[in-house]
Amino acid sequence: MDVGKQTYIITGAAGHLGSTLIRCLLAGDPDVDIHGLILPDEDPVVRGKNVAYFRGDICNPGSLEMLLTGSQVQNTTVIHTAALITIADKVSERLYEVNVGGVKNIVEFCSSNHLKRLVHVSSVHALPELPGNSVIREISEFSADKVIGAYAKTKAEGAALVQNAMDQGLDAVMVFPSGILGPYDLGRNHLIQMAVDYMQGRLPACVHGGYDFVDVRDVAVGCLKAAACGRAGQGYILSGHYMTIENLLATIGKYCGRKPAPCIPMWLAQAAAPLVEGYAGLIGKRALFTRYSLHTVTSNSIFSNEKAQKELNWCPRPMEETVRDMTEWLSGNTGLNPSRCDT
Repeated sequence: MDVGKQTYIITGAAGHLGSTLIRCLLAGDPDVDIHGLILPDEDPVVRGKNVAYFRGDICNPGSLEMLLTGSQVQNTTVIHTAALITIADKVSERLYEVNVGGVKNIVEFCSSNHLKRLVHVSSVHALPELPGNSVIREISEFSADKVIGAYAKTKAEGAALVQNAMDQGLDAVMVFPSGILGPYDLGRNHLIQMAVDYMQGRLPACVHGGYDFVDVRDVAVGCLKAAACGRAGQGYILSGHYMTIENLLATIGKYCGRKPAPCIPMWLAQAAAPLVEGYAGLIGKRALFTRYSLHTVTSNSIFSNEKAQKELNWCPRPMEETVRDMTEWLSGNTGLNPSRCDT
């Protein structure tokens, strides 16, 4: 075993960000050791000479100890990406178990083994929304009571656990990405699902509003920079660029040859949301436009990434590039051919 060899433990290694992190690490240093945690029913997405996958669950602390196999704790960095994302209003038992209980297990795992560093991937949704056009910046006190929606509440509580551990001396940093887009996801991400549905002609309309979106590849680089040079105990907003839902779909349409989706008034979407959610539940599908998702696209999403720019050399790519690459990747991996989309 190489005494100085670096090991990265990636939780959620089969997910959008987790698998992109592995791609990024392999591109930068093919000899780095990567230990990925995937669920028992998941398959590895990215393979490499020094990539080892371990099946387990962050909700089971026993799953974590095996991740240290063949590594040296003083050279081991954990990047915790595993989380459940939902646009529902209510916190389910499983959501809380993963997004809060899983974080608690990761913190205890890193603390008890004295690992080199923890990078916890939180979300801008853990940050309280500010009124009007006020700029939202990093904070150090998190409360589920100050945010709206099930996902935001669990991410805020998870961030509070990490912040408390950092205050007690754990070498850790947190990153807060905005809405993640980009290649390498087939639709588990709600935003990517919307893109796929639109490309396949299953999205009859969109709504007015928008949000701050960021490329998954940039977030992966931001996580690695936070691991390498982020200040212990600090958090960094990894935001990108504001884009309306209408412009997002129009840009996708430009690259797949599909006509823009018509926009319906927000009042109509809000009135229909409870019915859409109920129907989706009956047929066992995810609703894209829920009361929470509609709140999100009309909320204040003016996030400052100035701190990440200064300390992590954060520089997110243009959204046009992200949407183009995402559309081309989806076209090549979902059976869609851009030249054959209906016009």
